[in-house]
Amino acid sequence: MAQAEKEVLIAVDGLRISATSDEGQEIPIVKGVDFQVHKGEVVALIGESGSGKTTISLAALAYTKPGLHFAGGEVRLHGEDLLTMAPLKQRAIRGAKVAYLAQSAAATFNPALTIGEQVTESAVLHGIMDQASATQRAEELYHALELPDPDRIGHRYPHQVSGGQLQRLMAAMALCGKPDLMVLDEPTTALDVTTQIEVLKAFKKVIREENSAAIYVTHDLAVVAQIADHIVVLYNGEVMEQGTADQIINDPQHAYTKRLMEAVRPRPMAGMGTEVSGDHHRDIDNLEVRAMTAGYGGLVNGEPKFPILKDINVSVKNGHVVGVIGESGCGKSTLARVMAGMLPPARGDIILDGDTLAGSLQERELNELQKVQFVFQMADTALNPKKLIGDIIGRPLTFYHGLKGKEKHQKVAEILQLVELPAEFASRYPMELSGGQKQRINLARALAADPEVMLCDEVTSALDSIVGANVIKLLTSLRDKTGVSFMFISHDLSTVASFADEIVVLYAGRVVEQGPTDEVLEPPFHPYTRLLISSVPEMRLGWLEDTLQKREMAVGIARGVEITAKGCPFFNRCPQGIKGTCDEQVAPLLKLNAGHEINCHLTLEQLNQVETETRLALDGAAA
Repeated sequence: MAQAEKEVLIAVDGLRISATSDEGQEIPIVKGVDFQVHKGEVVALIGESGSGKTTISLAALAYTKPGLHFAGGEVRLHGEDLLTMAPLKQRAIRGAKVAYLAQSAAATFNPALTIGEQVTESAVLHGIMDQASATQRAEELYHALELPDPDRIGHRYPHQVSGGQLQRLMAAMALCGKPDLMVLDEPTTALDVTTQIEVLKAFKKVIREENSAAIYVTHDLAVVAQIADHIVVLYNGEVMEQGTADQIINDPQHAYTKRLMEAVRPRPMAGMGTEVSGDHHRDIDNLEVRAMTAGYGGLVNGEPKFPILKDINVSVKNGHVVGVIGESGCGKSTLARVMAGMLPPARGDIILDGDTLAGSLQERELNELQKVQFVFQMADTALNPKKLIGDIIGRPLTFYHGLKGKEKHQKVAEILQLVELPAEFASRYPMELSGGQKQRINLARALAADPEVMLCDEVTSALDSIVGANVIKLLTSLRDKTGVSFMFISHDLSTVASFADEIVVLYAGRVVEQGPTDEVLEPPFHPYTRLLISSVPEMRLGWLEDTLQKREMAVGIARGVEITAKGCPFFNRCPQGIKGTCDEQVAPLLKLNAGHEINCHLTLEQLNQVETETRLALDGAAA
């Protein structure tokens, strides 16, 4: 190894960070942490929520969150202690020498400015490069991060791109000024599996080529195994164990590290789902969409100006969980918005308990609104920060059921108990709660309406694996206790597989496969379903490189989702695509066992043959 690669870029020695109670007592948060980051390497800080990962990583910017203060230790960048620097010098380093990449892209971008203005702002502001050079650098990063329309995406506004694309644009923002160190705070947690691979690949490439370094904050050990050189395991503000990625992943010593290993979400496979209780069975479906087409921009000749969903048929049975999976931009959230009445369909029917609903929520009856509730992805933006928890949960109780006073307060306490939170939380504000607790309040508000169907849009995507698993257990318990049905939208196939009774695979606005969970996760698969399953990271070193070498994965990951007017939209990414057929004709419906359906031009025999060849290739690689 060359000497330059061994150079210590940042050294953390005896770092202590504390808070002060109302009584003036010091409460230790970070308790004497030591680690080093060398040039050209990635050091991962791992641990569950509350372990101090983000607090420690922010010390690399000489920053603490409000209410915290540095109580001791040093953080030396190029040998100079950041904590004792003058405030103006600290400020000059932030964004220039040390760039921070936050978890929530939606909260990072200003909706009133174009993407290009925001990506280049830091580099220009710090005088690292002029506007023209920064814009050129940004466009190079758009290409490297495989963003659609890279030459013009900078002219768009944040609301005009998908969540996954916004996350990659945030990476471009951090990388634009060529910082020495990047602090990456859960940058792939909210990304779909194929986008996550592309972003990880881009990070590895940039860090290697520019000889920069990164502190990577995450709870996902499978991701850590792909990108980290060194791993620091944290619990309650202390280092439990640290070492090379190989040592921590393959030979962990500490009991807590082993516990984290056990919490890694398993690869999706048949038999992971839950059993449906017969107590809530009914012959009629709770909620159904038939032959539905929807999009944005108004109608042109009866078709949406910007089509998103085409000829969708999906039903949610009583007391069942339907998981909807697919990458960013496939139309998952749009499907939920149509069902909720937020977006009227261009054509097709929405049916609730056998009765056709009006397309727009403004035209629906109060009892129809009450029966279908939407749970938003980001509890941070969904909950009013100025309202008490009791008022947030109490509002639908008054609106739908007319409850007031003591009766309402009692019901709020019952609902808090239902989501496994203490009744005292009614007098707290959202900012006083953890991420997992806020998501439970988000669910509690929807439950207060006493709905028949809850539309959950990526409700666990921003949570760590342990907290996310607890939320899934809670949802399963709620279904068993109340009989409520769920449409559970997610890009996380492992979570869907563990929770859903049925799976709908959505691609570019069309259903490509659907059926009972066990059937969908057993071959034969639609080629896109196989791509999604193959893209779930494994907790082993080298998995990312091995995956990207496969022809199928290289083709499937390198190209983005494109909504097409004819043929199968997956044709441009499909290794088995038949030119002249798949790109011209709508895929026929193949009906398999137990309601399992695949929309594909390949015959059942051809799909099975692909599966056999894939398995043989994997067995050969393992040997």
